[in-house]
Amino acid sequence: MNLKYKTFFRSCAALALCSVFSGSAPADTIVTDWDNVALQAIRDTHPGPPIVARMLAITHTAMFDAWVAYDAKAVGTRLGATLRRPSSERTDANKKTAISFAAYRALVDLFPSEKALFDAKMSSLGYDPANTSNDVTTPIGIGNVAASTLIEYRHHDGSNQLGDLSASHIPYSDYTGYAPVNTPDAIIDPSRWQPLRVSDGHGGYVTQAFIAPQWGKVTPFALETTYQFRPGPPALTSSPTFRAQADQVVQYTRCLDDHQKVIAEYWADGPASELPPGHWALFATFVSNRDKHTLDDDAKMFFAMTNATFDAGIVAWEAKRFYDSERPITAIHYLFAGQTLPYYDGQVVPTEVWQPYQVSTSVTPAFPEYISGHSIFSRAAAEVLRNFTGSDTFGNQVTIPAGSSRVQPGTVPAHDVTLYWATFTEAADEAGISRRYGGIHFVQGDMVSRDAGAKVGNYAWQKALNYIRDPKLSSGYNVTECLFNWAEENYAKLFAPVGQFTKISSNFTYRYYPDTQSYVAVSSTDNHVYYQGPDGNRSDQGPLSSWLAKANCP
Repeated sequence: MNLKYKTFFRSCAALALCSVFSGSAPADTIVTDWDNVALQAIRDTHPGPPIVARMLAITHTAMFDAWVAYDAKAVGTRLGATLRRPSSERTDANKKTAISFAAYRALVDLFPSEKALFDAKMSSLGYDPANTSNDVTTPIGIGNVAASTLIEYRHHDGSNQLGDLSASHIPYSDYTGYAPVNTPDAIIDPSRWQPLRVSDGHGGYVTQAFIAPQWGKVTPFALETTYQFRPGPPALTSSPTFRAQADQVVQYTRCLDDHQKVIAEYWADGPASELPPGHWALFATFVSNRDKHTLDDDAKMFFAMTNATFDAGIVAWEAKRFYDSERPITAIHYLFAGQTLPYYDGQVVPTEVWQPYQVSTSVTPAFPEYISGHSIFSRAAAEVLRNFTGSDTFGNQVTIPAGSSRVQPGTVPAHDVTLYWATFTEAADEAGISRRYGGIHFVQGDMVSRDAGAKVGNYAWQKALNYIRDPKLSSGYNVTECLFNWAEENYAKLFAPVGQFTKISSNFTYRYYPDTQSYVAVSSTDNHVYYQGPDGNRSDQGPLSSWLAKANCP
């Protein structure tokens, strides 16, 4: 298809600029300390975005599950309250030890090639990484057991971490049989993803393969289904909407100023970086330092935020596989074939050599366009940080030195550029639009992903609260929540796994436990507590008031 378009050279002033940017401060707590170690392992090993999100979620969940043993109310994601220690043992020293052993075990499992890095960290803290004690009366044993229980669960979550689900036995490899419709040399279906042949940075070329097409089969943290927040379909390639989106990408590329180029490059988060999930972990460290967090604060905040980005990655990659949609570079090569297009450096180039504003080794990511990972990761993380801090205020900034561009080194930006975010939402929105400045996404892919990210973030936040159980963090915490939490802790065999959502029907407020196929409910009709087991029989357990007294709920 050869689309004749005469609007490429209209005024760049018509394209508005969003702003913002950030950096992070040094770690202050053992949680942010281990987070920084995890981020270094990510930079060294280059896993894909949803894999990074899972790695961080597992690391911080292991730390949280170990920390739970020294909190009065919180429950772990796998073992509930079974590791809880007496109040006399709830010291920072014990928490640091348990958290460190949990983080170490999780990281060695996730990054076996980086064991020396993790060993060095343990030694610097005065711990023996070879201590594999499972004595849960000690902080070392608690850390080891919390991590090993979580690791065993996550080894079978559909991610293929061990490579045991695929014939290749390569960790995280596809086992679903995905094959692209298009080839690097031929656009057979312009509405489908096209793998590209890209520079390897050493004079050669490599052909892209879809990173983690199986990710829609991964067990989420909070979501009830992996397609729960899947947006509607992208615009048809034959529609005026789609053509307008493609034109906008060309216009952005032509009209980029230094500020927009800085935004595009900063947020690019290419393969040598910590990627968007890790980027937001750095922002969480900034919040930790800004708000003078305790170890307890960070155990809770990072647990909630990293699991939100984990679920965001599942939603994004499920949709990417489901729609298998084309990237802007494919659409533009198809729509404007045989023409010349304006470029970001002022040149006019043949359509077939047009590329977005990206470095040659990462000209476009190795997975479909719809939906945007940057947008959904960022908005999900922003929602958790906003909920945790009780405010959208961020107040972070960074200055990018003149001439530091990787795309146009030595000339861009012409002068130092300072980017600033007043709010978490502004930061998330800029992450989204940066991919449009960089020619990676269309406007629809950005905007629907922001919406999905907000939904995922809030959903994961509510799930996290069911484990954290801190009334100060939950405006919806009430006596019914208190009772259900108490029941989970004191009747563990009936109500497992813990941390389920509280739901409301026409006559009942209840929690359902899928593993035991049981319900605990409070009736709005007679204000009694009810239990229903796997046999389907519902039994009246007596007045709510007597149970509240027994559970010591306010």
